[in-house]
Amino acid sequence: MKQGKEVKLFPSTSAQPDCPQLSSPPAPALVSTMLCLRFILLLPLVVRTCLGAAIPQDALKRRCSLSKYQFLVPHELKAVQKMKEHFEDIMLLSGHQCNTRLFHRKWSTPELSVPDRVMLVEAELDLTIAMLGLPAAPRLTELRQQPLAFLSQAREDLRGCVPTEAPSYQPSKKLRHWLQRLQVAKETETAGCLEASAILHLFQVLSDLRCAALRDQCT
Repeated sequence: MKQGKEVKLFPSTSAQPDCPQLSSPPAPALVSTMLCLRFILLLPLVVRTCLGAAIPQDALKRRCSLSKYQFLVPHELKAVQKMKEHFEDIMLLSGHQCNTRLFHRKWSTPELSVPDRVMLVEAELDLTIAMLGLPAAPRLTELRQQPLAFLSQAREDLRGCVPTEAPSYQPSKKLRHWLQRLQVAKETETAGCLEASAILHLFQVLSDLRCAALRDQCT
């Protein structure tokens, strides 16, 4: 008599009918595709992070734009002329004289390179703004307000154009010589003479500002 098949009353512990069967591992090609997609999605974030660390945010925000100084606004020129004439009247009445020849140069601004022009105007504006900030009679102080605000804004705009990003940049011999003269004048001339020199040559400073704004078109 043949023995019947053995009937197991209890399921084997290795069988787990309630748990879903695991799918087979993905093919190598599929894995590579998934990794590439993840890399592509993360790439913009990585680039932004690297650029943010490499380039200072202040440098990204600052832009060199001097186009508005290519043609100076008539009412700004009128305010400068009015202040200058009033200052000349004061000097004439007081008999004050100075021999400062800081703005007498043997070269013209268009002879300089574009970066040199910007550095020249920034130095001129630094001096002029400092002199316009000196204490003065009430009427002269009033007449100074509009030119002072205009020149201060111009200097702020120029700071985005000065070649500070290239510390190795060296100005030309002409400009270096004038900057040295300027430094000597600040140390040796009286405040009154420096003030007179800056105000009486203010239209020359504005002309240099326009030349810097025109860049290669200034001849």
